[in-house]
Amino acid sequence: MNTPQSPESKSTDVQTDNDVREVSAAAAQAFNRGNAHFKAGQWSQACAAFEAALKETPQMEPAALQRARCLVMLGEHQAARDGFAQMLKAFPGNYSAWLEAGHLCRQMGVHQQALASYSRAIALEPQRFEARLSMARVLEDQGHMEAAAAEYHRALSAAGAEKNHQVHWRMAKYRLERGDAPRALEAMRQALLVMRLHKEPQDENERAEMQMDLGDIFMRLGMTEDGHRAFERASVGTSEATLVRLADLSFRYNLWQEAQAVLRRNVELHPDSDLAHWNLAHSLAESWHMQEALESLAKAEAIAPQPGAKSMRASVAGRSGDADMALTLYKALADEEGPGSKMHSSAAMSSLYSDKLSPQEVADLHREMFAHLGQNARAVSSFKNDKSPDRPLRVGLVSADFHHQHPVNIFMQPVLARLDRRAVEVTMYFTGVSYDEQTQLAKRRVARWVEATSWNDSQLSRRIEEDGIDILLDLSGHTSMQRMSLLGHRAAPVQATFLGYPGSTGVPNIDWLIADKVVAPEGSEGLFSERLMRLPHSVFCFAPETDYPYPDYGQAHAQRPLTFGSFNNVPKLTPHTVKLWAAVLHEVPDSRLLLKAPSFKDEGAIEAFAQRFQAEGIARERLVFRGPVGLTDMMAEYADVDIALDTVPYNGGTTSLQALWMGVPVVVKAGGNFVSRMGASFMSAAGLNDWVAETDADYVRIAASMARDRQALLTLKRGLRERLQAAPAWDIDQYSRDFEAALRQMWLAHAEFAMLG
Repeated sequence: MNTPQSPESKSTDVQTDNDVREVSAAAAQAFNRGNAHFKAGQWSQACAAFEAALKETPQMEPAALQRARCLVMLGEHQAARDGFAQMLKAFPGNYSAWLEAGHLCRQMGVHQQALASYSRAIALEPQRFEARLSMARVLEDQGHMEAAAAEYHRALSAAGAEKNHQVHWRMAKYRLERGDAPRALEAMRQALLVMRLHKEPQDENERAEMQMDLGDIFMRLGMTEDGHRAFERASVGTSEATLVRLADLSFRYNLWQEAQAVLRRNVELHPDSDLAHWNLAHSLAESWHMQEALESLAKAEAIAPQPGAKSMRASVAGRSGDADMALTLYKALADEEGPGSKMHSSAAMSSLYSDKLSPQEVADLHREMFAHLGQNARAVSSFKNDKSPDRPLRVGLVSADFHHQHPVNIFMQPVLARLDRRAVEVTMYFTGVSYDEQTQLAKRRVARWVEATSWNDSQLSRRIEEDGIDILLDLSGHTSMQRMSLLGHRAAPVQATFLGYPGSTGVPNIDWLIADKVVAPEGSEGLFSERLMRLPHSVFCFAPETDYPYPDYGQAHAQRPLTFGSFNNVPKLTPHTVKLWAAVLHEVPDSRLLLKAPSFKDEGAIEAFAQRFQAEGIARERLVFRGPVGLTDMMAEYADVDIALDTVPYNGGTTSLQALWMGVPVVVKAGGNFVSRMGASFMSAAGLNDWVAETDADYVRIAASMARDRQALLTLKRGLRERLQAAPAWDIDQYSRDFEAALRQMWLAHAEFAMLG
C-alpha cells in the first residue's frame, strides 16, 4: 500500500535552499524535469536529469542536493554519501545537505560521521530543531542517554511552543523504530499533552496520524484494547494517505475486516483516485477476495495505468491455483526490473507449486536467478570470531514472522524456550511489521532482540558483526520480508537457512540448509546450493504450546459417509492435485471432500474450484467448502475429516502436522525434492509408511484402501496423538538438543576449514 512518509523522510522532500539563479536555460529545464520525476518517484530518471543540469551548470547547488537525494532513494548509499561529500565541499553552508548526510550515515551504521554531520548542521542554523533531534536519536541508539536527553531538550527549545508536539511525536516514532516501545509511549504522551495544553486547532488528519502512532505503540506493548481504541479514533481521518496508512496498520495487526472497511471509505471519499481503487484491490487480494480484487484493479486502471498491475495479476493467479501463469508473470517482471527485483523471489516461490517443472529445473531456476547476489560478497576469512570449537555460540535469527498462526512462529517458539543459553546465545534480528502476544513471547525467549525492519543491508550487516554472530540463521527464504541479499553478500562466518522455505534458496554464501534424510535423501545433494545438515528424525517438530482438545472419535465416525479433507491454501491445489483427488473420489464413490482455505470465503473461488472438479466428473454436492476461522476453531474442524489428502508437488507442512495431531492420517506422495517430500518425512517419522505413495496410482490405491476399512481407520484415529507423542520426531526436548548439535556441527566444520586454510 502507499503510505505517508515518516517525519525523517519529510525532511528530504523536494526543497531548495537557494533560488536557481544564473543558470543556462538547458540547466533550468533539466532541473525542472528532474523535480517532476522526483515527485513521481522516478528516481533514476530524476537522477539523470539533475546530472544533466549539473553538466550545464556545475555550481547549481539545488541540483547537486537533489541528485544526492535520488541516490539515497535508489539505495546507492555509498554513491549518495560521495555525492553529499562533493556537494558539501562546494557548498559547505547547506543545512539540508548536512542534515541528510547525517541521516544517510546513520542508515549506513556510521554513527560518528552522522553525529559530525548533525553538528555541522546545528552550527549553521542553531535555531532549527531537526538536526538537534536527529542527534538525540543517534545518541539514544548508542546508549548515551544523558547526552541524548540534553540534545532532546535543546530541540524542544529550538522548536518553540508551536512545534513542541512535533518534536515529541518524532522522537516517539524514532524510539518505536528502534523497538523501545515504553519510551516511545512516554514521548507520545508528551506530544498529546502539549497539544491539549496549548489547545491549538489541529487538522483532523494530523490527529488521526498521531492516534495511529499511539495505537501502534500500544499494540507493540501488548495493550490491545488501547490500541484498538486509538485506531478507532484515527478513523476520523479523511485524507487518502492517512486512510491508507490506517488500513495498512490494521492489516498488520490482523484486523482485516477493519482495514477493508477503511479502504472502502477511502474509495467513497476519493472515487476518482486510481490509488484508492488500487489500494482496495491490493487489500482484497491479500485477504483472498480474488474476483473483487480484479474488479477494483480494473477500476484503478480505467483511471490511470498501474505499474503494479502485472504483479497483482501474478499474485491472483498464484492464489487461484495457476502457479505456472504466476511464474511466467513474475519472471517477466524480474527480467524487466533487473537483478535487484524482488520479483525473482516471487518467481522462485511460484516454481515450487508448478506441476510442469522437474526438481532439477526448479533447482536450476533458483541458482540462475540468485547468482548475482553473491557478487562482491565478503570473504569468510575476513571475520575474526574466536574459532574455539566448544565455546558458547552466538546465533542470529533473521525473521519477520514471529506472530500468531505463522508456521515459523508455531515451530520455533518451543525451540526457543528450550535452547540451552549456556551453549547458544540467540539474537533475533526482527524484520517484520506484525506484532502480537507471540511476538512479545519470542522477545522474552531470546537473549537479545533487535528491531531491524527499517534497516538496510549495510546497517544490519554492521550490527550483526558488532554482535559477534557466529551463525546467522535465515528463517524466511524467498517469502515476504526476506533478506536474501544480506546473506548473499555474507554477514556472518557461517550462514544457514531453515524452516521458512521448503527447499534450496539458490543464494550464494548460504552455507547450510537444515533438512532430514527423507526431504533431502542421500544422492539429492545436486538439488541444493547449500550443504545439507540433516536432523536425525524429521526436519520439523510439531509441539504446540496451545492445548487443542483431541476429538472423541466414537463409533459414529466409522458409520458416517467418509470425508476426505484438505486445509491447504489454494495455491497448492494445482491441476495435478485436483485430478488426483478426483480419481480418489471416483474410487470411493460414497465419499465427499472437505476443502478449507482462506480463499473459500470468496464465492468466486468456490465456484472456480467446483467447476474444476466438475470437469473431472465430480458432482458439486460431493464438495464442502469452508473459509477461515480462528486457529483453535480450525483445529477442532479436523474432527469432521476422516482422511486428509496431501497436495502435490507442494506438500502440506503445518497443515499435515496439525491434521496428524488432531487424529487425521494423511495420504501423501513422495516426490523428488524437499517441498514434495515433506509429507513422506512426517508419515515415515510417525511410523505410517504404508500411507506414503510413490506414484499417482499408489496414491489413489492407498486412499481407497484406507477408506474401505473403517474400523481399522477408527482405531488408528483414536490413538494417533499418543502414537506421535511416543515417536522421537515429536519429542521437542530431544529435537531441541538435536538442533543445538546441528548448530555445533556447522561451527565445527567452519573452525576445521579455517584451521586447514
